[in-house]
Amino acid sequence: MQTPKITGISSMATRQVLAKLAAAYRQSGGVEVSIESVGGVDAARRVQAGEVFDFVVLAADAIAKLIASGQVLADSRTDLVRSTVAIAVRAGSARPDVGSEDALRRAVLAARTLGYSTGPSGTELLQLFARWGIADMVRDRIVQAPPGVPVGQLVADGAVELGFQQFSEMLHQPGIEVLGTMPAGCEIVTTFSGGVCTATKQAVAARTLLAFMHSPAAADAKRRHGMEPA
Repeated sequence: MQTPKITGISSMATRQVLAKLAAAYRQSGGVEVSIESVGGVDAARRVQAGEVFDFVVLAADAIAKLIASGQVLADSRTDLVRSTVAIAVRAGSARPDVGSEDALRRAVLAARTLGYSTGPSGTELLQLFARWGIADMVRDRIVQAPPGVPVGQLVADGAVELGFQQFSEMLHQPGIEVLGTMPAGCEIVTTFSGGVCTATKQAVAARTLLAFMHSPAAADAKRRHGMEPA
């Protein structure tokens, strides 16, 4: 008899924590879980196109759109983690002050290149630059990481001088130094949620998995990966 398996898709931001939670779920007596992690835009597009998965984990606004279009069961949305955006430079390079909003604005203006990611955190960063009145000044220095490529990798490779991405993705990236999360007044926090795909034939099993990932038993793993329980 073939062992049942739940399949899911997620954005890269939650890749490591979901892998840890999937392993913990299996060890606690749950079934095998296989999760493909890709760029969030690509993940949403694939679910929207009808590719079959049992569940999906994306930024809350992306899950809301998939619910609205009928690709995710409305009553299955489960908020899992809150993730803050962090700022990083290449290891061994100068560490600009980013401890306040004014200091961060100066650091952004001084940086030769700025890296950011696709998805909601990148959109909010561009909105912040617009609010500061510097969007036109830095436009030619902004590098958007290709889907699935961590901003931290671009920082480590020297492709960008100052990088912005979810702290969870920066946390274990070699070759960089994390300066901190966005300072007070310009915090960027994304809630990542799970949902059961309407295409699944294992809706009950997928709901049970998401309930486990939301439970207090999952809190420590979330914090170890730079996130907070939602």
